[in-house]
Amino acid sequence: MSKKQIILNAFNMNCVGHINHGLWTHPRDRSTDYRKLSYWTDLAKLLERGLFDGLFIADIVGVYDIYRQSADVTLKESVQLPVNDPMMLVSAMAAATQHLGFGITVNLTYEAPYLLARRFSTLDHLTDGRIGWNIVTGYLDSAARAMGRTEMIAHDERYDRADEYLDVLYKLWEGSWRDDAVLRDREKRVFADPAKVRKVQHHGRYYDVEGYHLSEPSPQRTPVLFQAGSSGRGQAFAVRHAECVFVSSQSKAGTRKLVDALRAQAAEAGRDPRDLKIIMGITVVVGRTQKEAEEKFAEYARYASPEAGLAHFSAGSGIDYSTYAPDDELAPPGGHKGRGIESSVQRVTDGRRGVTVRHLLEQMQLGGRYTTIVGDPVQVADALQAWVDEADIDGFNLTRTVTPESYEDFIDLVIPELQSRGLYKTAYAEGTLRDKLFGNGARLGPQHTGASFRDLPDVKADSTASQPA
Repeated sequence: MSKKQIILNAFNMNCVGHINHGLWTHPRDRSTDYRKLSYWTDLAKLLERGLFDGLFIADIVGVYDIYRQSADVTLKESVQLPVNDPMMLVSAMAAATQHLGFGITVNLTYEAPYLLARRFSTLDHLTDGRIGWNIVTGYLDSAARAMGRTEMIAHDERYDRADEYLDVLYKLWEGSWRDDAVLRDREKRVFADPAKVRKVQHHGRYYDVEGYHLSEPSPQRTPVLFQAGSSGRGQAFAVRHAECVFVSSQSKAGTRKLVDALRAQAAEAGRDPRDLKIIMGITVVVGRTQKEAEEKFAEYARYASPEAGLAHFSAGSGIDYSTYAPDDELAPPGGHKGRGIESSVQRVTDGRRGVTVRHLLEQMQLGGRYTTIVGDPVQVADALQAWVDEADIDGFNLTRTVTPESYEDFIDLVIPELQSRGLYKTAYAEGTLRDKLFGNGARLGPQHTGASFRDLPDVKADSTASQPA
């Protein structure tokens, strides 16, 4: 059995209903307090007590309006609506912690790369290098319409644009300022050496950027890069850019097939396959005994909303499953004019025929479709270890059920069991988030494509910049 130390992130969102829907109605759930800063700082301190590697914060632009061709269920059950900006949470949580990392989802389709580069550099400074970016390109037509488009950009073109977008960011983060550009020399009145700050000039198919990066070099420069694409084009993007890949599957065999494909492609691209950390989404309900865990699961299920989960799934697949009978087979993506997530049905079925809407609703007893583990601490640890060993993943994004109770239970009951097996750290390592995850320093490794953007052609800054006005 593997003794690889498990990476663990809390999976959350700046909203009421995230993955497991309907549980906001549980009397002990605090998710409706998401608008309060104390909700997030308390959560950050709790996760740091549990030695979590990070808080992974999802986000969505647009609303889920495919199911029943309306947003009614989305609004009634708060299916990721309302949803607030995730980036604004980080500074306060970073001030309340010393080690916890933060993986923030930002949709690049609707963000100017020049300004996003500064926002991430700012957070990298303020967190002492504990920031990561979950790169998404979006998939909702409702978002496209809200942003002035008639429909979402086609799937593969979204990734083509994203490839170029990342090239622009690497030029800004890695190439605009040399490591020794900032002098802070009070005596000579030179804060930064103009000869060591370079203007980025990018004129591509999708983006035209000319200018100096607005931020001085931050601890990591480039944030730790997360990505969740499972389609063929998504995998190609992940292999080029991602350091951590987020996957979701119902079977170990299906997950192993995806993991093997990602690692093989990474090797072909000249990267160390182990430079890809594969993180799987999972739900855990744990009790001190198996009976207690099963009773807790049944209690939670009474408050959960499988229909809200189906509304969420409909948006992801682009198919209105309200028009299906319970025993109708899940249709492949493309049944709705929306672009959807190409791999959404594949994730649930793992390629099997005969998976019906009824099967899907049975999976959604807690309102979500992620693999769910229910048991005592030993049983949960056994299951997690089996996923790591058999699927060759590196860790988990742990969803919330009743919050913060579900995280407290995991920390108090499961973490000690994992530690006793040598599968989980007993103290944080020092350094940035990238240091903690990979142990090879704060910067992108030399095999990563971003490292190739460090040696931009010199374009000297205005020579009068260092002269007093």
